[in-house]
Amino acid sequence: MHSRRQRAVAAAGWVVLAVMQPATHATAGQLTARQVTERLFKATVSDPANLAAQDLRGLDLSGLVFKRASLEGSDLTGVDLTGSDLSGTNLERASLDRATVSRSDFSGANLEGARLRMMAVSNGLDPVAADAPRFAGANLRGAEIEARLDFADFHGADLSHAKIGRQLALWGSYKPRSVMIGCDFSGARLVGVSFEKSVLRFAKFAGADLTGADLRESDLSGADLTGADLTGARLDGADLDRAILTAVKGLDRAEGLATALNLDRAVR
Repeated sequence: MHSRRQRAVAAAGWVVLAVMQPATHATAGQLTARQVTERLFKATVSDPANLAAQDLRGLDLSGLVFKRASLEGSDLTGVDLTGSDLSGTNLERASLDRATVSRSDFSGANLEGARLRMMAVSNGLDPVAADAPRFAGANLRGAEIEARLDFADFHGADLSHAKIGRQLALWGSYKPRSVMIGCDFSGARLVGVSFEKSVLRFAKFAGADLTGADLRESDLSGADLTGADLTGARLDGADLDRAILTAVKGLDRAEGLATALNLDRAVR
């Protein structure tokens, strides 16, 4: 006869093993790609599909037109959204970790508080501008972004207080995660955004509001900041090699400018 203590230990062991086993079947209540497609087909822009708080992990939803559907709080981890039209959709607090977003259109979408980490864009080693996703005019306030999104279009988007720079890893250390070479942030609202240690070479920030932004140790070489507002922004250790600072506002009120790299090579 097993003692009560032995039975408890054995039960705990089974719980640990169950947690460690990979999921091989869809969880109860998880929609299939076909069901999602059917709901979107029946929906209209005036009567959009309600896909809020759904488990959509790993589904192939490529090429779909979402017609302003609600995906608020849904889990789209690992979903393939290649070429999908998500313009105007509600993705507030949704998870798009490891989603494939090549040629995806998120223009005007609500991504407030959403997670966009380790997303895939290009299949090749060298990013292609034609594969970049679009976030023009989207609401990304407070979003968490850790990805390589070269050439992505964020013009006119609101990324206030978004966390795009280095993130705290599980093991307690920090490291750069976001590479956004050639991205278009023209006219974007970037108040208090964290770009710390991000690679932003040749990015376009013309007319962007970067007040209070954290740009510490970011690579801004070749970036166009024409007419941007840098009031209260942190530039400690930022690389400004050949950055265009023409008509920049609040540069004299930016913090850490004296420690910025290659300031003498910036275009003023």
